[in-house]
Amino acid sequence: MAEKQSHQALVGGQFGSRADAYLTSAVHAAGPDLMALAGVAEGRKDARVLDLGCGGGHVTFNVAPHVREVVAYDLSPEMLAVVARAAGERGFGNVATRQGAVEQLPFEDASFDLVLSRFSAHHWRDFEAGLREAARVLKPGGIAGFVDAVAPADPLYDTFFQAIELLRDCSHVRDYARAEWEAALGRAGLQVASTDQWRLRLDFASWVERMRTPPVQVEAIRALQQAVSAQVTAWFDTEPDGSFCLDAALFRAAKPAA
Repeated sequence: MAEKQSHQALVGGQFGSRADAYLTSAVHAAGPDLMALAGVAEGRKDARVLDLGCGGGHVTFNVAPHVREVVAYDLSPEMLAVVARAAGERGFGNVATRQGAVEQLPFEDASFDLVLSRFSAHHWRDFEAGLREAARVLKPGGIAGFVDAVAPADPLYDTFFQAIELLRDCSHVRDYARAEWEAALGRAGLQVASTDQWRLRLDFASWVERMRTPPVQVEAIRALQQAVSAQVTAWFDTEPDGSFCLDAALFRAAKPAA
């Protein structure tokens, strides 16, 4: 049996090898959620921003024109190399990159005006520690914005969703329900100001190709989709080719002023 990796190594390997695919992914490169998250930075030209789990850098690139500095932070050095290259090509001289895990950020307390994160938290080994660190590095009065897939509250749908997410990508930890998100943000010391939720359609072929999901696991996902009840199929709007819809949300939260 091959030697097992740590979770951090697994995440870094999974995404590092697909860095360019995430830069060009249509799902990640556009969307009203990206515009809404970037909108948090509008009118804040002196702000220092942390893009937490930056992936292909789409939040960074949309925020950079509005602020003083963006630090793109990710576990994968390959992802960060792609972001640094693309930032240079796009003329963003105010973008810096730092590598590391979200559970232990290499930044001083109260060093950012905004902390933003998009489709990253479901990979965090310790979700609550990541949120606590985000709150720690945020200045009093600062704003945090998190976008992620959200799990259904009903266990029937939740179990199916977590199963196909893990089969597609073994670095997946958990998609959290809206109530779990809002409670965890509160425990981290952040006050939820608003939550926007919407449906997001995923094209099955590109969804699995983006992570180079092994054929045996693709077959297992399709087998699950075909074997589950009519209620599950209807909830996810599963199509004949496996494409489906999930719920996503944007959580805006503030760190209370000192």
